[in-house]
Amino acid sequence: MGSMIELTAADGHKFQAYAAGDAAATRGIVMVQEIFGVNAHMRQIADHYARFGYYVLAPAVFDRVERNVELDYTPEGIKKGLELRAAITEADVMLDINATAARLSPRPTGIIGYCWGGTIAWWGATRTKAFKAAISWYGGGIVQTKEAVANCPVQMHFGALDKGIPLTDVEAIKLSQPGVGVFIYDGADHGFGCDARASFNAEANRLAEERSLAFFAEHLV
Repeated sequence: MGSMIELTAADGHKFQAYAAGDAAATRGIVMVQEIFGVNAHMRQIADHYARFGYYVLAPAVFDRVERNVELDYTPEGIKKGLELRAAITEADVMLDINATAARLSPRPTGIIGYCWGGTIAWWGATRTKAFKAAISWYGGGIVQTKEAVANCPVQMHFGALDKGIPLTDVEAIKLSQPGVGVFIYDGADHGFGCDARASFNAEANRLAEERSLAFFAEHLV
């Protein structure tokens, strides 16, 4: 089990982050939340990745507008999460991501994100030079900046049945980013890596996690 710590962004904003693993670990991961906050699912994933020898920090990006956000995977939770996401600028998100990465420096650090966080992981790869590897799980907003230049190796994971991220978007990303490893999982829907969702797909989650861990092991050296 991890614990919450406080970080400070370059603009003076103080925010919480869930810290998992040994703070003396030689490799770090910034793990970026879905629109449901740093909830039990995100903390569980952070704890899991920490077991592989990483110090994992999951910043509470929603602290910019509301603190202690922990939403359920319900229509009400989705509505609230979308409202909170809309109230935060991309620039402010990146201030918090950079501050989280700075706490992990100088150790080799990667970024991984899920859903909204999957898009933010792409921003981490293209808008900063803080990361040695970036991984996106079902990042729906990536297509909007699909031609951006990545500053580190990137891996992406999408569900073939994801109605929010049509395969036409995924193909457009692949065409714009031939150097990015893009994996599509047959039979998997959005959120296939979350066992708190009805869309959880154990096999797709296992394979995507296996690929993610191998990717970090290769590049965070």
